[in-house]
Amino acid sequence: MYAKIQSAIVVGVDGLGIAVEVDITSGLPQISVVGLPDSAVRESVERVRSAIRNSGFRFPLERITINLAPAALRKQGSGLDLAIATGLLQASAQLQHNWDNTLLVGELSLDGHVRPIHGILALLQYAKQAGLNRVIIPKDNAIEAELISDLQLYPITHLNELNAISFIPSQPSKLSIQPNLNKEALDLADVIGQHEAKRALLIAAAGRHNIIVCGPPGVGKTMLMRRLPTLLPHLDEDKALEVMKIYSVAGKLQGSAARLQCEPPFRAPHHSISTAGLIGGGSIPQPGEITLAHHGVLFLDELPEFSRQVLELLRQPLEEHTVTLSRARSHVTFPASFLLAASYNPCPCGYYGFTSEQQHCSCSQVMIHRYRSKLSGPLLDRIDLQLDMAKPLSLTETQQNHDNSSSKLREDVLRAIAIQQERYERENFSYNSQLPTSTLRKYAPIPSQASKLLEHAFAKLGLSMRGYERIIKIARTIADLAGAAHIATEHVAEAVQYRKLDMIDRV
Repeated sequence: MYAKIQSAIVVGVDGLGIAVEVDITSGLPQISVVGLPDSAVRESVERVRSAIRNSGFRFPLERITINLAPAALRKQGSGLDLAIATGLLQASAQLQHNWDNTLLVGELSLDGHVRPIHGILALLQYAKQAGLNRVIIPKDNAIEAELISDLQLYPITHLNELNAISFIPSQPSKLSIQPNLNKEALDLADVIGQHEAKRALLIAAAGRHNIIVCGPPGVGKTMLMRRLPTLLPHLDEDKALEVMKIYSVAGKLQGSAARLQCEPPFRAPHHSISTAGLIGGGSIPQPGEITLAHHGVLFLDELPEFSRQVLELLRQPLEEHTVTLSRARSHVTFPASFLLAASYNPCPCGYYGFTSEQQHCSCSQVMIHRYRSKLSGPLLDRIDLQLDMAKPLSLTETQQNHDNSSSKLREDVLRAIAIQQERYERENFSYNSQLPTSTLRKYAPIPSQASKLLEHAFAKLGLSMRGYERIIKIARTIADLAGAAHIATEHVAEAVQYRKLDMIDRV
């Protein structure tokens, strides 16, 4: 007596097919699970035994071998329970269905109820790619599963519903991308003054340039950064589904409506976060905050308060837009294409360099050095836009009439992005910040006069070659915002002004 059931597990943020083979032969009652199961899969035998008996079925008292193929891959999680139980019932002739082209995933409770699992979107995407057009899933995962179109979904709540399933084709679900109406309304116009900072934010959004701002408490650093996503374009269907899949794997999907969220994700972890929380990790690697910010914004407020060990781990993801976690038993690569936004005070008290009659810095040079030493040169060098923010000189300055609303600036961003997408149509990148060194001369040539300005800045500021190239990329974005086909001297001059941390003598 033999049965083969198709199931799947999550590896990283993708689904991987697992064939559950069940063989029942005469002999002393014994169950063997082979194919590198982890502890959760080995324990499934007891859950399945109780679930079968409490659902009105007979558990076969014979020699049972359960193979999880491919055998060389370690299996993890509890999502194989339903497939194992179905294989046992099919092999013992208690079910009469044809399970071809059918994927079964779900966890079982001892009384036979089918419990929801994480990562259902990744598993259904695998089913769609593998041609398994019928999917049996926990009912509590049904709303989430409807985000994947062109699949026949059969949600169940209990194991005894397997006999009653009728494989009748149903209408495939249709995707609906909608804005999150419950999201707090944020607008860049809420920030009083700070027009230079808003300009830097506009450039960051248009070219996907990482940005960091420094300034005393109360100047609006956090308010600005939290409004950065309002300048970004909405996600298209593919990107929205990719983000939802990541949140599904992490178990963070919420809501009662089956819809794709079009807003880019915004993540703002606390500075006490661990390396595993930021980058991802665990014995079974799980996505961290940089992956949850994929196609969106990662905001690190009070940057020097983060552990230096945590911050240094950002260097590779900022360059490669992925993060690879290596464990003894597996290597997992998570996507991490995010826009980094950061802010910090110039010293522990916040007023170094901004002394006034009412406020003055009370920090010693040792304290300032210890505070700033957490921000290494290689990390700061990877942040394109570096800006100082100061308090407005007067109320008159804050009351100047500037149309800096998010909706107005977002129109400029969309125009600049359209120019970039047309320019890089045949390339494997889409934004100016992603320009490789080999293509700088092709897509961002510098005129002779601007080249002299760059050479002067390179010598005067002590720029690295990475900083030099990032100025050129920023200038390319500034030219796109101005609708200019070529980079001009004024574009380079403005770009140099956004490398403020290179101009400051570090303590």
